[in-house]
Amino acid sequence: MKAPLFSSARRCRFVILISGRGSNMQSIVRACREQGWPAEVAAVISNREDASGLQWAASQGIPTRVVPHRDYADRVAFDAALAREIDAFEPDFVLLAGFMRILTEDFVRHYADRLINIHPSLLPLFPGLGTHRQALEAGVAVHGCTVHFVTPVLDHGPIIAQGVVPVMPGDTEEALAERVLGIEHVVYPTVASWLAHGKVSLEAGKVVVRDVADRAFLWSAPAVSLEKCA
Repeated sequence: MKAPLFSSARRCRFVILISGRGSNMQSIVRACREQGWPAEVAAVISNREDASGLQWAASQGIPTRVVPHRDYADRVAFDAALAREIDAFEPDFVLLAGFMRILTEDFVRHYADRLINIHPSLLPLFPGLGTHRQALEAGVAVHGCTVHFVTPVLDHGPIIAQGVVPVMPGDTEEALAERVLGIEHVVYPTVASWLAHGKVSLEAGKVVVRDVADRAFLWSAPAVSLEKCA
């Protein structure tokens, strides 16, 4: 299925799901506005009332919603309620940005070809949690992040783009996580821009990105400041 193409009269609508401060969400909102994409973040939704990213989104005039997962008996009921909130905003794409919930197959299929995730590793390496620890234990020379379409298989799905950072001598999990987060703030807004401009499609299960020179982002800096996303 091809992703929709947007004319100048049609603005792409994103709904972003977060569970915490939503630093990737913030980077997408900033890039969308500063670069003048034909798009808007229609809503930011969280499963946690105390997610600080909700306050930031509200301060930017973006509608916010909370669907507390603890209010529902199981994942099926939670996902159904979450989908109702999302669908009220009529999104073209749903972006997972640190949304710490495993989604049901029905939810994923409901948003087939419209559900995007960022994962802090170079998939298919190190799916699941503890990716930075896994990278250090494996002794890899490079690490990074992956933006991909979501499928019912956790941390799989067609890859749209990846960001690569070096693993430095003496790295800790915290230092490596900080470096990876820096490249996430480059890759995810870039992919969102491609989506907004209709440059990404799925053809026979393969990602096609048009008019883009490179889908890999290399970053050699050993550290990054997080002040902008505090």
